[in-house]
Amino acid sequence: MTNVLITGANRGLGFGFVEKYLGKNVHVVCTTRDIPSSKDLLAIKERFPNNLEIFELDLLKETAGGTLANLIGDRPIDILINNAGVSSTNQHLEAVSPKPWLEVLKVNLIAPLIVTQSIINNVKRGSEKKIYFLSSQLGSIGDNTSGGMYIYRSSKAGLNQLVKSLSVDLKSQGITVVSLHPGWVKTDMGGPNAPVSIDESIEGMMKVIDTTNIRDTGRFLNYDGKELPW
Repeated sequence: MTNVLITGANRGLGFGFVEKYLGKNVHVVCTTRDIPSSKDLLAIKERFPNNLEIFELDLLKETAGGTLANLIGDRPIDILINNAGVSSTNQHLEAVSPKPWLEVLKVNLIAPLIVTQSIINNVKRGSEKKIYFLSSQLGSIGDNTSGGMYIYRSSKAGLNQLVKSLSVDLKSQGITVVSLHPGWVKTDMGGPNAPVSIDESIEGMMKVIDTTNIRDTGRFLNYDGKELPW
């Protein structure tokens, strides 16, 4: 059975991935910052007790990588989806300040690499050897025509650079690394006016995950499979 690891799975796109993969009879390992408050995950665990594992992981802690490695043990991970991410308010030029910026960078930029680093041997043991990072079109430098959003844009632009470096470093080991834009999605982060539903985004990204392989490593793709400019 395929093993999929999803970070930040308590709501939004992360929970959407959990639901869809469980429906495909996949073994899902997921993380959440606080298990008792993750009501939807606990509810779906009752429906899929043998196919879903929930681990508590605070990505803001420096020990997060080691904690996850200990929880996972030596099991193979076929697909790693670095989904966890946050945004920030007051991102216009006059309002940017270090503390909120650092918190966003820790979750969106630093934590995904530390997570990947900590369980890379598990990915190497997997049969599919695939790693996906949920980025954003707002991290595209080539596509930035509206400015602003300094905190979020910089975190995702940095993440894209990590994806590119990882794709180079891991290619010889047969590991596929791809940056994914989920679209502007109706989530707590995306807001109610977003044009893309969670289902539409997840179904599109899962199709991309199913169809991409080592030939696609280092690409930046939209949820519908279209190439995005760096």
